[in-house]
Order: sequence, then structure tokens, then C-alpha cells
Amino acid sequence: MVILQQILFVVALATAAWFLTRRVSLIRRAIQLGRSENRTDRPGERLTIMLRVAFGQKKMMTNLTVGLMHFVIYVGFIIVNIEVMEIVLDGILGTHRLFAPVVGGVYPFLINTFEILAVGVWAVCVVFLVRRFVTKVPRFQPERHREMGGWPRLDGALILTFEILLMTAFLIWNASDSVLRERGVGHYGELKGVGNFVISQLLMPVFTHWSDAALVACERLAWWFHILGILFFAVYLTYSKHLHIVLAFPNTYFSNLKPKGEIKNMPEITKEVQLALGIAQADPNETPAEPGRFGAKDVQDLTWKNLMDAYSCTECGRCTAACPANLTGKKLSPRKIMMDTRDRLEDIQRGWQQNGADHADGKTLLDDYITAEEINACTTCQACVQECPVNINPLEIILQLRRYKIMEEAQAPASWNAMFSNVENNMAPWKFSPGDRFNWANQVNQ
Repeated sequence: MVILQQILFVVALATAAWFLTRRVSLIRRAIQLGRSENRTDRPGERLTIMLRVAFGQKKMMTNLTVGLMHFVIYVGFIIVNIEVMEIVLDGILGTHRLFAPVVGGVYPFLINTFEILAVGVWAVCVVFLVRRFVTKVPRFQPERHREMGGWPRLDGALILTFEILLMTAFLIWNASDSVLRERGVGHYGELKGVGNFVISQLLMPVFTHWSDAALVACERLAWWFHILGILFFAVYLTYSKHLHIVLAFPNTYFSNLKPKGEIKNMPEITKEVQLALGIAQADPNETPAEPGRFGAKDVQDLTWKNLMDAYSCTECGRCTAACPANLTGKKLSPRKIMMDTRDRLEDIQRGWQQNGADHADGKTLLDDYITAEEINACTTCQACVQECPVNINPLEIILQLRRYKIMEEAQAPASWNAMFSNVENNMAPWKFSPGDRFNWANQVNQ
């Protein structure tokens, strides 16, 4: 029986590893569709940002209550799953609580810590479900934000429910295991000195009148549910917004270190302008560079960091809640920009899988996923960039799409064209000559 369980466990572990490796490879390949960009400068500063923002949850603490609840899930889920190492080894080797005799008296302390954190995770997940579906926090409601309907809404509910079930299985497993140890049943009795655990002992009375066979079945079912659930969660994570659990760290490390509001110029165009103004001198031996495409029409025109941003999005909606365009009823939602970019990458992946690596579906990020009305509503105020808890920059994508729409397709709003003309001719957005720019000051002095 033990050997059969070992075989089944190894098969389950290998299956999960295969699916996870395949999925990670696809995501990596999708991110590599983006243009190259150097984000390796100032490594010390980047490491500090990653430790403060991703590991230290700095931006989450702007709302202290929600920040602390998120911190409980973050720390609790990671630390509780440290026990996965023991479970995996037990599954492969056919042992039971392998680390208990090795670490001695430290073992009950570790399990007690895990149980306290498990209860914290359980409670916070319940609160988050209530916030989404009972008190209905506005930024999660599809009635107000169309991008939050369908799969995103279901995904949020599934992940929270699944974490509750995993923590429940963990506590039931410990409780039933403790009763079996007290009774001295089989190999469980060999670890009788481990004692009971701080939380699961409260569940032990439930199993008082159970037979030994029923208890063993319960313990095994809870153990299998917990470990298979974790393996399933690891694979599911790569399809979910909760991929940010992993990507938050590299995404914050590769943050944009330039001052907020500094818009990227195209070097080839900048040089042409400098030559025209006499600021730079042409090199007769240099071959003029082709400017290429202005802005971005599809994900291949964005940078790899923009695409990593899309996969790192937590769908928390803090960006959209802070967006002045969205608050005034415009269609722009920075969260939707990131979700649409990820959806585009996912559609490309499906095309690869179904039709081969060279498949082109004829769709583009601009127009098929994101509309001109959305990107034109952006005021470039940087509120979305400031609010994101993992340093995602929706504005970079918006500006690149808008640059393409205006410079490649010449589709700018009429009022913008008037402004462009004034800037070109008068060096200011207003329709008066540079010589009259300070006339208002003369009137003030009178």
C-alpha cells in the first residue's frame, strides 16, 4: 500500500512539474516577444526597490488595514508551504513526518507557527470574499468596471476559496493525525512524543468517536488533498492573476528608475531634430538609421518589460481607482490596459499551440483589444504608476499605442492637431506668437 502511494505521488509530482514547465516556457517566450530594453543598470538601487516594494509590501500599506491583511496572506501562505518540503519527501520516501525526529522539540513549534498562520490566511480570505461579493468594494464590481466580469471575477473567487480549502485540509490533517498518535495506531504511534498542536487540537473532539480505520482514511484524504491542491495551485497560478506572487519580485527589480513623467523618445527621430536645429553635427561616415515604426500597434512593438508588467498585474484596481479619467466617466481603465495586453499575449500563445510558431491571427493589441477612445482619455498624470503595488507602468503602453495612432495613422483628435500646430509654429500650445507670451504680465503690473 505504501509503495502504491509512493508511485502515485511521484506520478502526480511529475505531471505537475511537466505542466508547470510547459506553461512557464510559454510565458517566457511570450514576454520575449517584446523589444529589448536594458534594465540592468544601478543593481544596488534595483535590489533595494525589490526588497521594499515586493518583499516588504511597502505600497500595500497605503491602506493599512487591507495592507496588513494582504501581508498575512503573503507571509502565511509562503511560510505554511515550507512544510511542503516535508510532505514531498514523505510522499517520495513513503515516510511520515520525516522532520519530526530530526529537529526534535523544534518541530511542534514550527507546526504551531504554521497553524497560526494558516488560521490567519483562512480568516483574511473570508474577509476578502466578503469585500468582493457582500460589501462589494466598487473597484471589483463589473457593473462599474467592465473588465472585472467573467473570468477575472471567477478567478478572484476561486483563488480565495481554494486557499481556504487548503488551509482547512492542513488543519484537519494535523487534527486527525494527532488523534491517531494519541491512540498509538500503527506508525503514527511512533511519533507520540510530538504532542498536539495549538489550533488543530481544537478540532480533535470531532474525531473522538471515529474508528481507527475512519481516522486513517480521513488523515490520508486530508494529506492528499493538501499536497495535490498545492501542486494544482502551482500550475493554476500561471493562468491566474496570482502569477504576481512570483513575478512581483523580478518586476519590481526591473522598475523604471528614470523620473516619473520622462517620456521615451525615439533616438533616431531625436537625432534628426537635433540636426535640423543645428544642435548636432552629421557624421558623413555614418549610415542614417531607419526610424522603424512609430509607437506600438501590437505587443511585439512594446518592450519585454511592458509585457512582464502585463503578466505581473494583480488586477487590484488601485490604478483605475486613482485614474482621474476613469473617475470622470471616461472609458480608460489602466487595469484594463494591462489585462488586455495579457489577453493578447494569451491569444498569441493559443495560436502557437494550435497552429504552430509562425501563426498570425490578424489581430492587433490596438483596435482589437484597446480602443483609441481609451488611450486618448489618458492625461499622463502618472497616478496609475504611483499607485501600483508592484511598480507596473500602464502609461508606457498607453503612450506607445497613442504614438502609433497619431504618427502612423494620423488619427489624432482635431483639438490635438491644433495644439500640435501651435507647438510647432509658436513653441507653445496656445495660438499666439512667442513675442506676445508675456503680455499678461504687463496687464498685471498696470
